Amino acid sequence: MDDRRIKTKIICTIGPETESFEMLQRMAGAGMNIARLNMSHGDHDWHKHVIKLIKTLNRQVKFPIAILLDTQGPEIRTGHLASDLDLKKGSVISIVVRGESEVEETSIHVDYDDLISSVHAGDKITVDNGLINLEVLEKLERMMRCRVLDGGVLKSKSHVNLPGIRVNLPAITQKDRRDILFGIEHDVDYIALSFVREASDIHQLKELLGDKVGKIKVIAKIEDQEGVSNVNEIIAEVDGVMVARGDLGIEIPIHTVPTVQRKIVRSCSEQGKRVIVATHLLESMISNPIPTRAEVTDVANAVFEEVDAVMLSGETTVGKYPL
Repeated sequence: MDDRRIKTKIICTIGPETESFEMLQRMAGAGMNIARLNMSHGDHDWHKHVIKLIKTLNRQVKFPIAILLDTQGPEIRTGHLASDLDLKKGSVISIVVRGESEVEETSIHVDYDDLISSVHAGDKITVDNGLINLEVLEKLERMMRCRVLDGGVLKSKSHVNLPGIRVNLPAITQKDRRDILFGIEHDVDYIALSFVREASDIHQLKELLGDKVGKIKVIAKIEDQEGVSNVNEIIAEVDGVMVARGDLGIEIPIHTVPTVQRKIVRSCSEQGKRVIVATHLLESMISNPIPTRAEVTDVANAVFEEVDAVMLSGETTVGKYPL
């Protein structure tokens, strides 16, 4: 396939279903332009192995596959549970700020020390990428009680969001720093910085990149209201922007995501910067051989908006039909 004719490029996240050389070769033949390394998963040895395979492949193909390193970013997660916890709608649970020890059956540990001071009664907390929703009822010194609004099965190390609340975590965590230096060492083509809230976050990344600024392209992931509010200043500092609709759809009202996407795409176009649309593009294909009509329309609309790339995540990491 002469993929240089394709205006909208395809970014594929590499995972268990696509980590072999044969699969990478087939994906390149099917139209993959950029391989994404999600640093939230896998250790450096695994990512180093994938990079080696891609670079070997690039010596054999007409159009080389670029490598995008995507940082984990500042995250809040639940702690370890002895077993999965079934949270019933309407039940009241406790959220505790403490160490890695297991907590009692009706409590959830969260690894964010400033959690109690950050929220107030009536605030919403979402867990497991928005599948479980809680309402804060009362706060105590090191814990708070919450009502389950939308229940589900909670697993260890689940992702926690505080919609509309600024999280007091560094823009570049120590893990991110190690991962960025790993990316520099292995000559990745792009680094996508997660949860970019303001232009100063990008300045920190550029300080780390040093003389690699310009050679390694910088992508800002817009994932919350603060990033949306500062998007024009952020765009001015980067090579491109990713509309990361997964966390964005949790952090802002989900019905506003299409409007925000269009605004960001337009702003990038006006400033002559790349723009990537990511998350839930072909989500049903994780388990189904064909996409839904809504998904096809979503991808088509991104192409009609003239975005520079669309990105697949679970579809190509754990999906049954990555090709």
